[in-house]
Amino acid sequence: MEMGGRNKFIVEIEEAKEAKDGKPSVGPVYRNVLVKDGFRPLPQGLESCWDSFWVADVGSMVQIAHAGLSACRPAMHMVSIVYLYTTLWVLVLWSYIICHAEVSIAFVEESKISEGMNKQFDIPIKKKADICTIMYTSGTTGDPKGVMISNESILSIISGVNHHLESMNQEFSETDVFLSYLPLAHIFDRVIEELFISKGASIGFWHKDIKQLLDDIKELKPTVLCAVPRVLDRIYAGLLGKLSSAGVLRHTLFNAAIPSKCYLLPKIQAFLEKEHLTTAKLRYMSKGYKHVEAAPLFDKLIFNKVKEGLGGNLRLILSGAAPLSSSVETFLRVVTCAHVLQGYGLTETCAASFVARPDDLTMINTVGPPLPVVDICLESVPEMGYDALSRTTPRGEICIRGKCLFSGYYKRDDLTKEVMTNEWFHTGDIGEWQPDGSMKIIDRKKNIFKLSQGEYVSVENLESIYSLSSSIDAIWIYGNSYGSFLVAVVNPNIETLKQWAEVNEVSEDFSTICEDPRARKYILGELTKIGKENKLRGFEFIKAVHLDPIPFDMERDLLTPTYKKKRNQFYKYYQNVIEDMYKSTK
Repeated sequence: MEMGGRNKFIVEIEEAKEAKDGKPSVGPVYRNVLVKDGFRPLPQGLESCWDSFWVADVGSMVQIAHAGLSACRPAMHMVSIVYLYTTLWVLVLWSYIICHAEVSIAFVEESKISEGMNKQFDIPIKKKADICTIMYTSGTTGDPKGVMISNESILSIISGVNHHLESMNQEFSETDVFLSYLPLAHIFDRVIEELFISKGASIGFWHKDIKQLLDDIKELKPTVLCAVPRVLDRIYAGLLGKLSSAGVLRHTLFNAAIPSKCYLLPKIQAFLEKEHLTTAKLRYMSKGYKHVEAAPLFDKLIFNKVKEGLGGNLRLILSGAAPLSSSVETFLRVVTCAHVLQGYGLTETCAASFVARPDDLTMINTVGPPLPVVDICLESVPEMGYDALSRTTPRGEICIRGKCLFSGYYKRDDLTKEVMTNEWFHTGDIGEWQPDGSMKIIDRKKNIFKLSQGEYVSVENLESIYSLSSSIDAIWIYGNSYGSFLVAVVNPNIETLKQWAEVNEVSEDFSTICEDPRARKYILGELTKIGKENKLRGFEFIKAVHLDPIPFDMERDLLTPTYKKKRNQFYKYYQNVIEDMYKSTK
């Protein structure tokens, strides 16, 4: 592919390899242009996370806790940390994780350690290769895997994030404040906390109530928020709700500042087009203006109100763990007066491997270029039609190499060998290089199945396409080799469906509306429109839908704590519904 776009952020360091001996072809190896001559070395004397932690104010408190532990168990010097998810449905996995990791001491809320306050114990020398943490994946299938992460992995990723942000004058400092609301068992939160500790910055913790998250943000006034799309969708919906109740003047000004086309969802687009107002802030942002320079008057009159609602100090929103819709990303970039950046990584890569750049709207709907700490290549997936050697659009499985990689799965060498090949970690995610060197996540290698007529279906790709419909909030698509078509379970958008019900004189509560065959027909029609707009093939169209008024949740074991779909559990939960859809559609 010609990578010579106007903004080239990567450089080729190894040539592509053709398919050979049954192995698929592999595209060129790229790395961030910042490190074209080699990765930045770690600071002298920095061997472990403890080295950057003990100088912080809280370090003395930890030393007291260490003394207490050492008093009751002298061998407590060289340990690895294991975090547990506290979500109720995950409690059944605690016994597995505690036994598998051979956990001997557990910290829980309101625990107190009184022993050893006046005793001193030497801190042993730690090495980069020592295992710092065993992070158990939440797991969409099977038992959780214990991902062993070394000191060097965490220190390397911190170095890479610092290098990336410094190159754009966005580095963190001791004046920054981070709101932690993701589980400590989530690698995204863990790495950001380590980064903030290394900077001597502040960390605040939420009330553990998603409904009070905005209140927590207003109270803490963070400068940095790391979020998953599910939370940003809530913020987005909340802002739209406040907009709809705003005064006429403010309403009009707000519309003048937001685009009537481009990335916004159809329901917002239709509203804005009705007002016949042109874009302002986004138009200038699209021309290359920084968001603080694009529309200062609108910022002062309108968007600063949004900023104040998010604490007033927010300057950076990082989104990870799942794709953020382009409409939400664009909207938040304009109205929050903060940089909204998508990133990509896995527990096995110690969180971030790619992070987008601020003030660059071409990176919307991408995860940006690789961090300056990893090498990246794509491996072709012929059975899915992805060619890493394509001159126009290289696509394939994302493979990552670097010192930030995990050290293997605890007690599971067999699983480690499945994903590691000659220092390369195979992510299982399908990526597409963009001309400027940023990466777009387009699919998942494992989530494919074959229909009865022999056609392969990439289900996550289809779900992302159908999710563009403003008539739905979430969708799960199902198919198998015994059927010739696809069916889906949908969480319909409440406002959209109620508007439809009002127009069609259906005066029932939301749950009852979802059971109405006419409502199912309406939603199916909206999904079909999206399919046609995106030129889906015949077998990729959904033929039947079930409307569930209750959002997909963890309480029913449908989602992991990081909001990924547990597809096997979806099938178990909706099995009767699926069978009914196939019978009635035939």
